[in-house]
Amino acid sequence: MAVPDALAGLAAIPGVRTAAQLDSSPASDLLAVLPPLAGLLPGGGLKRGSTISVRGATSLALALLAAATREGSWAAVTGLPELGLAAAAELGVDLERIALVPHPGAELTGVLSALVDGFDLVVLGPVGVQPQLARRLAGRVRNRGTVLLAMGPWPGADVELRVSNRRWRGLTADGYGHLRTREVAVTSVGRGAAVRPSSVPLQLPGPGGAVAAGEPRKRRLAEVAG
Repeated sequence: MAVPDALAGLAAIPGVRTAAQLDSSPASDLLAVLPPLAGLLPGGGLKRGSTISVRGATSLALALLAAATREGSWAAVTGLPELGLAAAAELGVDLERIALVPHPGAELTGVLSALVDGFDLVVLGPVGVQPQLARRLAGRVRNRGTVLLAMGPWPGADVELRVSNRRWRGLTADGYGHLRTREVAVTSVGRGAAVRPSSVPLQLPGPGGAVAAGEPRKRRLAEVAG
């Protein structure tokens, strides 16, 4: 099925709207995120029309979809053929509001343009995009009021989220036990209101698979002679 035909079929489903049909009032300018993620984003949410680069963890991109899909937004994921839906559900994503295009193939530009036109949020796997194409797609994202979450680098991204300092919890000192949580640090930097870097400790995943706030790591004080 051609992409325009598929998009038209989706738009015919009751409750599904294209991005162009969305309310553009200030109240709808932000899509909600889970509370532990709010400190990473200007305004505490996903700003419509923005492009966000997510580096280091697919689970972070999925966690960013959770609150929005549960509140009625529609999301599409493309270029991630090995996406774990069970993990997405544990992170809080409403799977009934997710469309998957595992292999966009040679029609990446057309597929991505159609998804941007028809969904509130679009997650793009690490397929690699040239700067000229990135600028053109970012302009379309702004015009349609969509949020694009790009896995990996994205030229001119409004916000870049980088995951580091991964550490699993649950194993004993001798290597036995079950992995329960993964502690990470997520650093956010971008343009405009996001120009000042911020870092948030998270459990990704936390207990039960959902994202949770982490504990700030204690700073070590070095002794100074004299």
